[in-house]
Amino acid sequence: MAERAKALLVDDRKDNLLALEAILQGLPVTPVAVESGEAALKQLLTDDFAVILLDAQMPNMDGFETASHIKRRERTRHVPILFLTAADRDAQLALRGYAVGAVDYLTKPFDPWVLRAKVNIFVELWTKTQQLKAQGDAARERDAQWQRLTETVDEAARVLRANGEHAASEALALLEKARWGTPTD
Repeated sequence: MAERAKALLVDDRKDNLLALEAILQGLPVTPVAVESGEAALKQLLTDDFAVILLDAQMPNMDGFETASHIKRRERTRHVPILFLTAADRDAQLALRGYAVGAVDYLTKPFDPWVLRAKVNIFVELWTKTQQLKAQGDAARERDAQWQRLTETVDEAARVLRANGEHAASEALALLEKARWGTPTD
């Protein structure tokens, strides 16, 4: 069964986190809410996320510093970040957000349907990426099985060519192991 996508919600105000959770209701995503940049970085150590909704202005570690840390980590550098801020549409703040790796910068109040649509796109992309990874893993496993089978058939052929006293029975045993996927060693 495929893992459900998660969205990391980062805001120092609980009421904003509750509003974001309500906006995301009904989408195929599990919201994970934290109240600081530090808590977000800790959460990213243990969980994978399809998208991060990050408040730009928070005490201690603001959203820009948090995003900078996120983008420096190999594990999290490709997670899309949507900045959310109550600040007026200041071009310098938006540029700062994009400079640290944000894919979008929304000012409050924003249209909840627009946010839902953006989050949904990133959830779909994440889901497709997970499916591709699973297909790649399955293909690598099939290739490994095929390689083991080929090696077993080659070994059976060597035994038959050797034409020893029990060559046919040894070759048959090797082929039976290959058929049922048991190791030949």
